[in-house]
Amino acid sequence: MARHIACLTFDFDAMSGFMARGMLSPTPVSRGEFGADVGVPRILALLKKYGLRASFYIPGHTLATYPDACKRIVDAGHEIGHHGWTHVPPTQLTREKEEQGLIEANELIRKLTGRYAAGYRSPSWDLSPSSVDLLLKHGFIYDSSMMGNDYMPYRVRHGDVIELEKPAVFGKPTRLIEAPVSWNLDDFPHFEYLRTQAGVMPGLMNADHVLENWLNDFVYLRESLDWGIITYTFHPFVIGRGHRMIILEKLVRSLQENGAVFMRLEDAVAEYNQRHPFQ
Repeated sequence: MARHIACLTFDFDAMSGFMARGMLSPTPVSRGEFGADVGVPRILALLKKYGLRASFYIPGHTLATYPDACKRIVDAGHEIGHHGWTHVPPTQLTREKEEQGLIEANELIRKLTGRYAAGYRSPSWDLSPSSVDLLLKHGFIYDSSMMGNDYMPYRVRHGDVIELEKPAVFGKPTRLIEAPVSWNLDDFPHFEYLRTQAGVMPGLMNADHVLENWLNDFVYLRESLDWGIITYTFHPFVIGRGHRMIILEKLVRSLQENGAVFMRLEDAVAEYNQRHPFQ
């Protein structure tokens, strides 16, 4: 039986993403506040309207700063995934600091939901050489930070040796499942205008054109595979703007009309695990 799963996922960074870039002045902080105070309520209302369950990846900083907003997400039946502590990419952290963030944010998730997070999504989608070790050590079921497939989860390898002047040596698959992502299916690079020391991210693209890309990626899944998952990534401070909320609703309706099965990413990964048990 054909089954095409659509996962709506939201990285609820609030101001932590700006802070991780050293942007601590009032204006960038307020951009993050918009996500918490305006974007999240709009998103929750839309998901409730269509009876959908989604996945929210929340840094420890946001969990501690906006406990009421995070509780509303949980009370609505959505998944809470781990998204680091400060939104600083793990590649910029020592192993000890990365593990400390895993532990501290996971404790906040446990207090909020009653259990530790099943899934992890790296800030900025960049894992460190220690990340897979630490995710296995701390019992995570899946990661959602890599891009080795588009519609099919796969087992994360451990022990790769990647050197510039030598052929890649691949490690062994682990029980950790990768739920792959794509910058193409992420709202941030399409829409967000950002000035940093590294330069300007222009963003601000026409939302209807981006919607067409997002829909066509699902159409390709439906026409090419009997079973698969498409994972969309949104940020409340980005997608929560008025005209983008309109295309988010259009996306939901169009996916429904095309036979998509909406699931939390945790549940979609569990279905993959049943179909492809770890050997």
